[in-house]
Amino acid sequence: MKFRFTAAAVAAALIGASVPSFAAEISISASSTGKNLDLFRKQLDAFEKATGNTVKIVTMPPSSTEQFSQYRLWLAAGNTDVDVYQTDVIWAPQLADQFVDLKDATKDVVGDFFPAIVGSQTVNGRLVAMPLYTDAPALFYRKDLLEKYGKQPPKTWDEMEATAKEIQEKERAAGQKDMWGYVFQGNAYEGLTCDALEWVKSSGGGQIIETDGTISINNERAAAALNRAKGWIGTISPSGVLAYQEEESRGVWQTGNAVFMRNWPYAYALGNGADSPVKGKFDVTTLPVAAEGDKPSSTLGGWNLAVSKYSKNPDAAIELVKFLTSKESQKQRAIELSNLPTLSALYDDKDIAAAQPFMPNWKPIFENAVPRPSAVAKVKYNEVSAKFWTAVHNTLSGNGTAEENLELLEADLTTLQGSGW
Repeated sequence: MKFRFTAAAVAAALIGASVPSFAAEISISASSTGKNLDLFRKQLDAFEKATGNTVKIVTMPPSSTEQFSQYRLWLAAGNTDVDVYQTDVIWAPQLADQFVDLKDATKDVVGDFFPAIVGSQTVNGRLVAMPLYTDAPALFYRKDLLEKYGKQPPKTWDEMEATAKEIQEKERAAGQKDMWGYVFQGNAYEGLTCDALEWVKSSGGGQIIETDGTISINNERAAAALNRAKGWIGTISPSGVLAYQEEESRGVWQTGNAVFMRNWPYAYALGNGADSPVKGKFDVTTLPVAAEGDKPSSTLGGWNLAVSKYSKNPDAAIELVKFLTSKESQKQRAIELSNLPTLSALYDDKDIAAAQPFMPNWKPIFENAVPRPSAVAKVKYNEVSAKFWTAVHNTLSGNGTAEENLELLEADLTTLQGSGW
């Protein structure tokens, strides 16, 4: 099913927009993950037709870490070549001073968005980005294989590991030599921070730095969570997972070579694509926990749109942001890319429910998602995250034990905190 922009839909998305009377040339930087760029281009074509403006896409790599580094360089240099930036939910405190305050321009629509997501993009009272879509990962599982071997979707990490190991071994014995039990994002980048935060939080090990500023990561439960994950490498997960980001994980999964995968909602629509070997063979559930009674933890993700304060056409850029985050645009994004809307009303939309039956059930996953400590670490968050994912990657790679690496991490974070968040 495809949702297409009709003339009426474009008009609805632009109602109330003070579209400039002159034709502006603007640009938007966007991630190349999945089919994000393809949909952006379709929506930008509709915007161009309706407004007379022209919009160029500046293609960014899938890695959010690489994107952030490039953004920071451009903005520090006062770059005027990019008007609108697609931004990760965690970047608002770090890049706020480089973006236009959107509060007044969006006062007619901002009340329709989830307040918590709007809050995550508000810094010192300034709305620095508009929520485009939200994100919270889930456990993807091959329902056909679980049914084949009489298994239920796992509730705990130990259950997941045991089920993954058994099915992997039996499938390999049956001739599926490339089958693996579990794939995730193990590369040393922001994605590993997300995965490892889930392991730690769902094991009762805290969330790296607590909301009151307490550095909590050096504890027995956090160490146990990382040691458990280390045990997956080379057993139920390929050694190459230490270099995997989202797309590498999806590549193994979508070719039918994994029982379980941890990934974001975008992988759902792609996995059910017409050319996908796993179409109709999988489902999703909440990520596992360490033990019964622990709370499932999915890292809060999501992407937003911000307007550069260096833009030569800020009015046109703001209207583009409002257009791309409108109900009509988000509906198309949900249907075609399985991206989670940031507008509450869309979770009751019948077209979305028909196209993406899983989506209404995903709402409680992200509403209870655990945030990364960007709010408390502020401009130092990138350093905090880099130190955390390095400690985790060292542990997974066998370069020191979890206990040793977390002790070193605590010392590094304490030093960083001492210089002021």
